[in-house]
Amino acid sequence: MPFTYEWRGAVTSTELNALHAEAFGTRVFGADEWDWISLLERHSLGWVVARDGDELVGFANVLWDGLVHAWIQDVMVAKRRRGHDLGTELVARSADGASAAGCEYLHVDFEDELRPFYIDACGFRPASAGLLALASREHHPTLDPDRLRADIDAVIDHASDRGPLRPRRG
Repeated sequence: MPFTYEWRGAVTSTELNALHAEAFGTRVFGADEWDWISLLERHSLGWVVARDGDELVGFANVLWDGLVHAWIQDVMVAKRRRGHDLGTELVARSADGASAAGCEYLHVDFEDELRPFYIDACGFRPASAGLLALASREHHPTLDPDRLRADIDAVIDHASDRGPLRPRRG
């Protein structure tokens, strides 16, 4: 039987928590701990559900800015179903859903070992990006809010002593 795919397809938090644990090597969270359904409804443009009969075998979440940018997140394929192009089809259908909503760009970030999948198999272009680990911010002295404010104030004071700011040339 071929896999079925559905944009904004019916799925439960229990199903997604089990697939997430398998895909990312985490423990299985309870629906009361990780309520996918309320998160999807509040933050997602859409998602793609892949099934083999009644069994959830793949999922991709598409978040957006409400206008032209969408981000693909949590692409998950059951281990026993990998190697059947489920992942590339999830991404393609995510792109179709984002495009149909008027988005002009679909972004993704990924670990280096997934580069062949996203760049070669799915057709994403390499792009520079940055990542700030928010969980470690309180341990990083330059990210202390009071210190940052003081540093910004010092830069503003120094700049005002030198006259109006001018853009750099060349």
